[in-house]
Order: sequence, then C-alpha cells, then structure tokens
Amino acid sequence: MNEKRLKRCAWAEGSSVKMLRYHDKEWGVPVHNDRRLFEFLILEGAQAGLSWNTILERRKGYRKAFGNFDARKISGFTRRDVARLLKDEGIIRNRLKIEATIENAKRLLEVKKEFGSFDRYIWQFVGGTAIRNRIRKISQLPAETEISRIMSRDMKKRGFRFVGPTICYAFMQAVGMVNDHTTGCFRYREIDRL
Repeated sequence: MNEKRLKRCAWAEGSSVKMLRYHDKEWGVPVHNDRRLFEFLILEGAQAGLSWNTILERRKGYRKAFGNFDARKISGFTRRDVARLLKDEGIIRNRLKIEATIENAKRLLEVKKEFGSFDRYIWQFVGGTAIRNRIRKISQLPAETEISRIMSRDMKKRGFRFVGPTICYAFMQAVGMVNDHTTGCFRYREIDRL
C-alpha cells in the first residue's frame, strides 16, 4: 500500500518522517513491557511545554543518557549525573525534568515491588483492556479524562513527578491504553484488532 495515500490522523499528516513512522508503527499500540512503559512515561513528561516532534528527535539521546530506561540504573543516579545530563545536548536540559526521571525510576521500582510489574499497576486504571474511542475529528480528542485524573492522583500520591492528568492521558494514548486514532485513520482498525 502506498504510504502517501494512507489516510492518517490529522496530527500526523504532513509531519516529519519520524513522526509518520511513530504514528504508523507505535502510537496507540498496547505496550506491556515495563521498560518501554517507563520510556513513554519519561518522554511524555519531557514533552511538557514542547512538541512531540522535539522529543522524537531526541529519543535516541534519551535512551543513551538514561541507560536505555533501566529504572534500577537510573534510580542510582547522583547529583554528578544530574550535572552531566544538564550538559547533554541529546536530551531536554531541564533540571526539573531530569530530577523527575530519577525520582520516577525510584517510584517505579517501588510499584514493581508492590504489584509485581509496572505493567500490572498502570493497566489497572483501564481494567487491563484498552478503551476504544470513536473519534472522528482531532478536535474531539480530550486533553484529559476522568481516568487520567485518577491515574495522575494515584501516581502523585506515590511520589511520581511530571504526571499531571494531561501527561497521563498522552501516555495512555501512546501506550495503547486508549485507541484515539480517528476512525478514518488506517491505524484505527489495525489497533482495534491488537
């Protein structure tokens, strides 16, 4: 099938090659791997105030800087690591976001200890099954939902940072907890079948 003729979500139309690839291959696909879930949580938090394209351009840098999102490794980062990361041009050099990544790694390890996996913890908010929305236009996409607000409150209570309701909802969309591809997008039915 010719990629240029595929009907996509409006936000992906006319995007960079990386953004198109992300839309076509990753966005909305259910993720159940703890390390990948953690990666998306950190990247969504890093995006706050920025475009997703900016984050995609630095994704490789984030993987390198944060040990391929190994929470155990990141949880041991020190002030010296923070200083090093503040000079790393491969990531967003924001002290609060860097420190939140380290803190979130520690909280993730606590959640894994309590629930057996981060996957089990995070997917409980949707009862273990992806929500299938029927969005026809991008203007119908919510910035947050009641579920993302509940998730945000629980994560904040556990000490996670950069997990407001809007970030939580973007995270839910990215990891397939909700299918928010527009119904006319070729990925809508493909994701529904997963």
